[in-house]
Amino acid sequence: MRVLPSGSTALLVEVESLDDVLGLYAALVDEPLPGVVDVVPAARTVLVVTDPAVASLPDVEASLRRVRPRPGSRGTGGTVELPVHYDGADLADVAALWDVAPDDVVARHTGTGWTVAFCGFAPGFGYCTPDGEPWDVPRRSTPRTRVPAGAVGLAGPFSGVYPRESPGGWQLIGRTDVAVLDLGRDPAALLRPGVRVRFVAVP
Repeated sequence: MRVLPSGSTALLVEVESLDDVLGLYAALVDEPLPGVVDVVPAARTVLVVTDPAVASLPDVEASLRRVRPRPGSRGTGGTVELPVHYDGADLADVAALWDVAPDDVVARHTGTGWTVAFCGFAPGFGYCTPDGEPWDVPRRSTPRTRVPAGAVGLAGPFSGVYPRESPGGWQLIGRTDVAVLDLGRDPAALLRPGVRVRFVAVP
């Protein structure tokens, strides 16, 4: 891994793959390093935020280099079950892409275990990555200007749920009535890094 300074109180760790991100994130969450106050995963990086009053960046970097990532680590934050109405506008298109029936897309989506790898795009938007073989679903050639809150989509190797109405280019396969972001709830975001997700088909 490559460790780079990020400002005066953080380190950016670059790794080779999303699996490496998950393994390093799991290790840092399970056994926090002295002086580390936050760990923020992304697609190929992990940001480690420190308290300089507790530990210097060189000390934290030295500790980081001794951390043993946990390959295959998934699910450090419990499980969320999301009921989904599989009536998305792009469900038939995804089925045609795979040369299967729409029900087969639903069966694959609900039959796959998912883990929130990282968050981004909008507050509460979790990038869910599948167990087993990676997915590969192209984004829409023309993004929508309005995607409703609760829309469940696919893009590249990820699945996700739009936390609020926004533009978006993901393939929409369904919708959930569960609020994945609620500022009156603690924690506000249901889909946080390390959370396991199970999508369940409902009428």
